[in-house]
Amino acid sequence: MLRGAGLVALILVWLALAGMGGQSVGKLSEVQENDVAAFLPQSAESTRAAELDQGFTDDSVLPALVVVEADGGGALTEQQIGAVQGWAAQLPTLDVGEGETIADLLVADPVAIPSQDGEAVLVTLSLDSVRASEQIGEERVVNLVVAAVRDAATPLEDAGLVSWVTGPAGSIADLVEAFGGIDGLLLLVALAVVFVILILVYRSPSLPFTVLFTALFGLSAAALVVYQLAKAGVLVLNGQSQGILFILVVGAATDYSLLIVARYREELRRVESPYTAMSRALRASFEPIAASAGTVIAGLLTLLLSDLKSNSSLGPVAAIGIAAAMLAAMTLLPALLLAAGKRARFIFWPRMPHPVPVDEQGRPQDETLAHLEDRTGVWGRVSKLVGRRPRLVWAGTAVVLLAAAAWVPTLDASGTSDSDIFLTEVESVTGGEALAEHFDAGQVEPIQIFAPEDAAADVVAAVEGVDGITSATVFTGAPGAPGAPSEAPPLVVDGLVRIDAVTQASAESQEASDVVADVRDAVHAVDGSALVGGAAAQRLDTQETNARDLTVIVPAILLVILIVLILLLRSVVAPLLIVAANVLSFAATIGLGALAFNHVFGFPGTDASVPLYAFVFLVALGIDYSIFLMTRVREESLVHGTRLGVRRGLTVTGGVITSAGLVLAATFGALAVLPLLFLVQLAFLVALGVLVDTFIVRTLLVPGLVHDVGRRVWWPWEGRVPADDTADGDAGRQAGAAPAVERA
Repeated sequence: MLRGAGLVALILVWLALAGMGGQSVGKLSEVQENDVAAFLPQSAESTRAAELDQGFTDDSVLPALVVVEADGGGALTEQQIGAVQGWAAQLPTLDVGEGETIADLLVADPVAIPSQDGEAVLVTLSLDSVRASEQIGEERVVNLVVAAVRDAATPLEDAGLVSWVTGPAGSIADLVEAFGGIDGLLLLVALAVVFVILILVYRSPSLPFTVLFTALFGLSAAALVVYQLAKAGVLVLNGQSQGILFILVVGAATDYSLLIVARYREELRRVESPYTAMSRALRASFEPIAASAGTVIAGLLTLLLSDLKSNSSLGPVAAIGIAAAMLAAMTLLPALLLAAGKRARFIFWPRMPHPVPVDEQGRPQDETLAHLEDRTGVWGRVSKLVGRRPRLVWAGTAVVLLAAAAWVPTLDASGTSDSDIFLTEVESVTGGEALAEHFDAGQVEPIQIFAPEDAAADVVAAVEGVDGITSATVFTGAPGAPGAPSEAPPLVVDGLVRIDAVTQASAESQEASDVVADVRDAVHAVDGSALVGGAAAQRLDTQETNARDLTVIVPAILLVILIVLILLLRSVVAPLLIVAANVLSFAATIGLGALAFNHVFGFPGTDASVPLYAFVFLVALGIDYSIFLMTRVREESLVHGTRLGVRRGLTVTGGVITSAGLVLAATFGALAVLPLLFLVQLAFLVALGVLVDTFIVRTLLVPGLVHDVGRRVWWPWEGRVPADDTADGDAGRQAGAAPAVERA
């Protein structure tokens, strides 16, 4: 009775958490921050330049640009130009909700300027960036403004015109809309894929739903915590972090559930009571699952070493997700599996496990190595192969992985333009192309140089000599477009002047960021105290910070994982081999990814943060499968010796670990449904890497290495492991020895 009451209480607690957390899942987008400038460290040159700019302008501006052309192209008539100017004058009256109009958000009146070729008109709306970032209802103000302007285009269409809202405001709105699929499409696809895999694994009508409920409740708990922390400003949440959180929780909770269910099924073959079987299953599962979750969390938290807030905050966000996944799997799942009490076996229907004869140690009598290899099919054949030719297996596998890793240098991770972020046609990109065709795109957001007044002339001359710069003028504060000549005297603030350098390329392009690097070289040669900022400089600083993070975080992750493995396996050699194998797996994955990106998908490049994120997730998550395998190998080795322990561990964990790998690869692959280059590339690399870890590293490379090295793999504590024998070793079992990882 008490056990039943406890289970009911536990389920009710999770229902309450799910009720509160379910609302938080839908609210996470309200606390997102997707502004690149907000992620940069205070030490970044563009950040320091932005602070100086506050003395030159009263308002921080977020431009929304409307490019208008004749439908079908060609020169505009005076009547059409007049129609655009009249339409622009009416834009401030557009309602954006809660009594606010666009006029309340502008720092200057709209300006409509015809292009020199007479084929387009550019309408500029200068929004207050602070107000544009605020919320009205559940939407950001900038999104409401862009939507209102786009919806108000009917008068232009009646005049035979076509328009696009682009610029920074348009890009932000399109990016938010793309991330809007996280709450619905992404989660739906991930759950659907997992459900199909679970149906194939369990062939049961009830077990898949039990596991999915566990994952969803874990996600609700994680969302509840993350939402409150982001709302309080403790951490920064952006769209990509939210998407990764969803995928991680669903994938990890399902993986942990697969391991517990497999172990529970095994124990049901030994005892009659479901409660006793579950108690044993949880005791045996806790160490590998806790080690797995702890390794992933420790690896993720190394992201706190990043100088980018978008990276450093992903660590805690994802770590919270992993902790919630483990908590749900270790508490809610057992309660759901035992909900039927003595009839709990029916949850496995139609393949219900029943007790079979056991030996004096409580193990089923058909668990000799020969029986196991015959019963497990393909995994038994792999086990026999590793036993016969361990060196050939691991060496051949390593050669194949090294061949794939040879393509790593071809990965172009120098960064991409904002227009390359979207993989589908969006209005801000189409409008940006029209803007570049008819106007000097670099005028919208020029490079800003802050230099001492007495060095202004030399700095201007140096900047004008940089390829890709069309003009450089000292800022006067007078109205007019950047780069336009002015008779007013320079504006001087604390002995500094601002120089606006207009680029040929749009500030949102990678070309403009490359120009910034040249401008900095030229300017710093004139005056070392000068600072170069602006939108293009922020992108450059983000890319350089990502490169720096890679050199700092990668060694930290490897060190943390190595320490965890040493403590878990009570060995130094085995952890070193596992880490080396997973690093090789990562390199092979990046090499294969480079080939696919360059020659199959034709991507324009790779976001600078993709290699870092891929390393964090592939190494931290890929180690999981080696942990699940090697924890079982160690337990079996303590009874049968290392070489037989490898074969038994590989045989009995093959099915469940493979299922777990397929689930995690499929859930990460679901990120590809969001049409954003960064997420598609990350989805491809992580899904591919998990499959490589599952089918190659865990199946061939690590077992072959450990089998070949033998007992020495447990150095310096190999004395606890019996000498290797060619027999099964069942007779030498130690009483009470129990495996720690689930059998297939």
